[in-house]
Amino acid sequence: MKAITYTEFGGPEVLRLAEVGEPHAGPGQVRLKVVAAAVNPLDYKIRNGWRPQMAPPFPVIPGVEAAGVVDEVGEGVTGVAVGDEVLGWTVTGAYAEHALAVDFGPKPADLDWDLAAALPVAVETSVRVLGALGVGEGDTLLLHGAAGVAGAVGVQLAVTRGATVIGTASPGNHDYLRSLGAIPVAYGAGLADRVREAAPQGIDAVYDAAGAGNLEVSIDLRGGTDRIITIADPKAAELGVTFSGPAPFGSRLGEYARLAADGKLTVRIAQSLPLEDAAKAQELSASGHAAGKLVLRP
Repeated sequence: MKAITYTEFGGPEVLRLAEVGEPHAGPGQVRLKVVAAAVNPLDYKIRNGWRPQMAPPFPVIPGVEAAGVVDEVGEGVTGVAVGDEVLGWTVTGAYAEHALAVDFGPKPADLDWDLAAALPVAVETSVRVLGALGVGEGDTLLLHGAAGVAGAVGVQLAVTRGATVIGTASPGNHDYLRSLGAIPVAYGAGLADRVREAAPQGIDAVYDAAGAGNLEVSIDLRGGTDRIITIADPKAAELGVTFSGPAPFGSRLGEYARLAADGKLTVRIAQSLPLEDAAKAQELSASGHAAGKLVLRP
């Protein structure tokens, strides 16, 4: 099968389109014929050698999110059959024509493939963080990085829980945040004053999806570290703030995929590119200016 691989850490130039052996579903696994694979910042961070503890053995096939059609079902797997459309997390790399998965959910037939591939990480992350924060009816949530993919999903899910969301973003994304139901504020110097003006009732919880040095101001606004969670700031432990990492999500993903198919949950798709343009996609991801999710089509 065709796949994007690399055999050493480095810049996007180390990525190669290659012919590699097909994986086959073992116990507890399904194999997907990948239709769309999403690009995440973690992909280029691992490729650069910045996360060596997370890198699989060389040669590496990048990517964790994919949507596709099940074409093999391993021993012990129930509730799914060959021909089913699913979305979820791969264990063999998503930038490929075939990938193995153990954590996945059903894809509605009327859900766009690019959007399906873009959902798993953002949905799992935001459901986990909002649950841990206990965000609910009447809360005011400060969400840093609200216009990013995970942040935007967090905005939408918090609004459906009955929360008021104050979202930090650059001014160019403020109309987008308003369309999602958030009250936008610009990040940068004076952020605390702008948040207090937007939310004179105070901030009940903070979800930091940006990792851009906003924890200190968040602690100030909360009057302590209670009900503050970051998914991106390495200073969390130093400041006594909870850092939250991914957890298995499974078939619950189908519930959110249905919301997306019904137009009740959305993710901006920046570009959909052919598999051979993986290096370009990772460069765009690293630039921070993609304005949405990047998707590869094998």
